[in-house]
Amino acid sequence: MRRLGVERGPAGGGLRCGAGSWSRCAEEVQRCLEVAGRAVLASFITTLLFVAIVKLALGDGRLPVGGVPFEVFLAPGLAMMAVTQNAFANSSSAILIAKIQGNIVDVLMPPLSAIELLVAFVGASVTRGLAVGICVTVAMMPFVDLPFWSLGWALLFVVLASIMMGLIGVLTGLWADKFDHMAFITNFVITPLAFLSGTFYSIDRLPEFAQGIAFVNPFFYAIDGFRHAITGQGDVSLVLGATVLGVIDLVLAVWALHLFRRGYNLKA
Repeated sequence: MRRLGVERGPAGGGLRCGAGSWSRCAEEVQRCLEVAGRAVLASFITTLLFVAIVKLALGDGRLPVGGVPFEVFLAPGLAMMAVTQNAFANSSSAILIAKIQGNIVDVLMPPLSAIELLVAFVGASVTRGLAVGICVTVAMMPFVDLPFWSLGWALLFVVLASIMMGLIGVLTGLWADKFDHMAFITNFVITPLAFLSGTFYSIDRLPEFAQGIAFVNPFFYAIDGFRHAITGQGDVSLVLGATVLGVIDLVLAVWALHLFRRGYNLKA
């Protein structure tokens, strides 16, 4: 398999960086819209089923968690899970499908630099993450009394988490050669980390050693930060959570940009 670099823009091409990234991102968003029914509706139904099951299981004896009713505690975590899963799926499937169908060359042929391509793929993931997050949160409002403590912080955490998952999706798409590889990352990395991130419980209920493990899980900061912004209650400060996610995003971006520049695992 031949390595194929993507640093191919002519001198002065940086002047078209914004337009190039926007055009590529728009194509990815258009691709996302074609499956919007499946992407958004599936997250919508799954989240409402979780909420319904919890309300039916607990009935009127809803135990508070972190000072808020359990369904209010749970709802932001479910919404963020939907955001992360969709942001990951968008970028990883875009690259992998292009490789499998043999039209990855159509992505690499235009005079776009590696950073333009990366911004486009991640930008589309953020767009899908935001869309799913808003739709799922609004859908839960008739069933759960969400206080919306800080919409600004909530939006920031959705964006930071979507960027993180979009970048992980890019890395997965570059590494994977078939759908089984992507399913492996989804089933054995993304899903376990999401479920062990405090979605269904507060980490202060865990043993001390388990709390230490939770603090190295990046999904914890995404879910806890979003929950903190919605309910006003969280296990760590908003500034700390946003800082951790920002650093993770920066590291992943540098890694993904390096692989794009090398043309890692991209067929000519």
